Amino acid sequence: MKTAEIKITVALDDNNVPEKILWESTDAVNKEALPVSSFMLALWDPSYKNTLRIDLWTKEMPVDEMKRFFYETLQTMGDSFLRATGETNIVEDLRDYCAHFADKMEITK
Repeated sequence: MKTAEIKITVALDDNNVPEKILWESTDAVNKEALPVSSFMLALWDPSYKNTLRIDLWTKEMPVDEMKRFFYETLQTMGDSFLRATGETNIVEDLRDYCAHFADKMEITK
């Protein structure tokens, strides 16, 4: 069995607010840690039947980029849900909502 490790390093200020986030993977082509401004990690706990989450972003991340990050996250969640379940109707509804979100947040494509 093949394994890979994903490592996320978060540098915090004196108030525990993220200043810098780096991520790296043992399975990536690029072996060095790469800087990112935000990440969302969701894990399913089958014992308790609930989601464990970590959502972090650097204090310097601009609001317009956060809006775009959420928009793209919602879009890709639809892709993942479609692959996992084949539920096309609800994914079409999610896509409609994403278009509404983009419009309300004034996100240009």
